[in-house]
Amino acid sequence: MFNPQFLLLFLLFLSFLFIPSILSPKHLQISLPDELDDVALFRRATLAALDAASAKYSKSNPKIAFLFLTNSDLHFAPLWEIFFHGHRGLYNIYVHADPSATIAPPGGVFDGRFIAAKKTQRASPTLISAARRLLATALLDDPANSYFALVSQHCIPLHSFRYMYDFLFRHPVPGPRLPSSLPLYRSFIEVSSTKPKLWDRYAARGKDVMLPEVPFNRFRAGSQFFTVIRQHAEVVVRDRRLWRKFKLQCYNLNSCYPEEHYFPTLLSMEDPDGCTGYTLTRVNWTGSVGGHPHTYGAAEVSPLLIHRLRQSNSTTYSFMFARKFSPDCLQPLLRLAHLIFTD
Repeated sequence: MFNPQFLLLFLLFLSFLFIPSILSPKHLQISLPDELDDVALFRRATLAALDAASAKYSKSNPKIAFLFLTNSDLHFAPLWEIFFHGHRGLYNIYVHADPSATIAPPGGVFDGRFIAAKKTQRASPTLISAARRLLATALLDDPANSYFALVSQHCIPLHSFRYMYDFLFRHPVPGPRLPSSLPLYRSFIEVSSTKPKLWDRYAARGKDVMLPEVPFNRFRAGSQFFTVIRQHAEVVVRDRRLWRKFKLQCYNLNSCYPEEHYFPTLLSMEDPDGCTGYTLTRVNWTGSVGGHPHTYGAAEVSPLLIHRLRQSNSTTYSFMFARKFSPDCLQPLLRLAHLIFTD
C-alpha cells in the first residue's frame, strides 16, 4: 500500500513536470540559431546604413521597397506585374515566404526576389522577425530604397505605381497645418493608444513583464502593415531593447498579437513626430471572424468597391493598398486593372 502522504507528494511532483507543458503557450518559438542569424543580419544592415546616410531623400530617383510577407502562393502576382510595369529603377521587391509552405514561384518581377526566410506563425513574434528580416535585407541591398512598404499575399494595390510614387516623394505628408518642425517625409504607420482591450494585450506576458522598457502609457497598437521611411527601417533593425520584451512568450494567447504592437510602440517611442499615426493599407473589420478581417470574394469586386476602399476618413490622403482578398478575386481585378492603374 502506498503511503497517502507519499502519493500526494508524488502527484505534486508530476504536476510540476507536466502541467507547465500543458499550459505553456503553443506559439512557435524562435530558436537560438535563428535568433543569431537575425542578429548577424541586423548588424550588417546597421553598419551598411552608416555608409548610406547620403542616400535618403537627396537622391534624384529614390526607390520604394515592396516587402511581401507570405505563407502561401502570391495569387495576385499578375496584378502586381501590371502595377510595376514600366517603372523599373523606381522600386525593389523582396519576398519572405514561410519555408514550411509549398509556394509556387510566380516568376516575372518576383523572379529572384525571395530572401532567406524562417517559419512564421500568426500572433507570434515570428512575424516581427520576418518583417525585420525584410527591412534589413532591403537596407543592405540598395541604398536608394527610401520607403519600405510591408504587404501580404492578400493585399492589392488601389492606385497606379506613379500615383503612389508621387504621393510618397513629390509632396509633403498631407495634413492640416503641420508644424514646420515636422519632417517632410514621415512613416505611414498606425499608432493608437485607444484600441479596445489594450491593457489585456499589454499584460499578455504578465502584468509587469514589459517593464521598465515599455510602461503601459507608452504601449501602442496598430496595423502590422506599414510604409516606413529609411530612417525608421534603420531604427527597427538596430533595436535590441524592446525586442527582448516583445519576443517573450504570451500566457494569455487570446490577447497576444505582438506584430500589432512592436512597430508602433518602438517608432512612437523613438520618433513620434516622424509617424503620421495612420496606415496606407485599408482593412475591413466588419464581421471579422477569429481575429481575421473580412475577406473579399470575387462577387464583391467592382469599380465601386475600389473607389470605396481608396477613401479614408480624411480628405487629405487616399489608401494605397487593401486587404484581405481571396484568390478567386484575381480575374475580376485583372478586368478592372485599366481602371485601377490609370489615375
